[in-house]
Amino acid sequence: MKTTMIDLSKPIQYNAGDPWFMRVKIKHKSHRKSHWLIRLILGLPSKLFPKNWTGWADDTIKNMGLHATTHIDAPWHYGPVVEGKPAKTIDQIPLEWCYGDGIVIDCTHKEDFVAITVDDLKKDLDKNGIIIQEGNIVLIRTDRDQLMGTSDFVEKGTGMSREATEWLIDQGVKVMGIDQWGWDLPLKYMAKKAKELNDPEFFWEGHRVGIEKEYLHIEQLTNLKALPPSGFKVCVFPLKIVGGSAAPARVVAMMGE
Repeated sequence: MKTTMIDLSKPIQYNAGDPWFMRVKIKHKSHRKSHWLIRLILGLPSKLFPKNWTGWADDTIKNMGLHATTHIDAPWHYGPVVEGKPAKTIDQIPLEWCYGDGIVIDCTHKEDFVAITVDDLKKDLDKNGIIIQEGNIVLIRTDRDQLMGTSDFVEKGTGMSREATEWLIDQGVKVMGIDQWGWDLPLKYMAKKAKELNDPEFFWEGHRVGIEKEYLHIEQLTNLKALPPSGFKVCVFPLKIVGGSAAPARVVAMMGE
């Protein structure tokens, strides 16, 4: 049976809508420029260059906030200690966690600034006759990926409540993801609301579950609308950044295996 690959990753490129301190900046070096570098640094004269070859292309990432890409957060991102033990950095994540049967839970009905609840998750799972199994990778579809590249992508969105996050972990889910800027409600909204409520527990409540229960989540997924509710595999291997709080990942769904 032929396997169909569906890319769930955001292109890594400059986006004016990203926060200024996280905007990706890539410098592309032309074949012609490397020609001069090879001559200067390696001392290879032009007459000894292979025929019909100018030089190699090269690129340098001059700035890239790891959390400005499709990425997976490590437990270290949430806090230095998880479950009373030193939190894992991204290079310490077991790769076995990053490949498994996928489930999409449709939460596109949720309005901006309204958190996703356990009831929201259960209703969609029941509608599709899905029971979460240990090791499943659960993806939360909000369709906010359509805002990518705009300032609204950071400013708007729903988000996972503490209770909904805990519930997924309690079902045996180690890795989960969402197709909006962050796992929680938008940052500015949470800060504003925490001040209004005078509630120190409100801010970043979904992320902070990871201080008590070890789990990972993927942020800024895209194209979840192309997936069925279940019946596919997910691969979400992060770059091996030593000591990293997160890492970009090429997240791919595979159907027909």
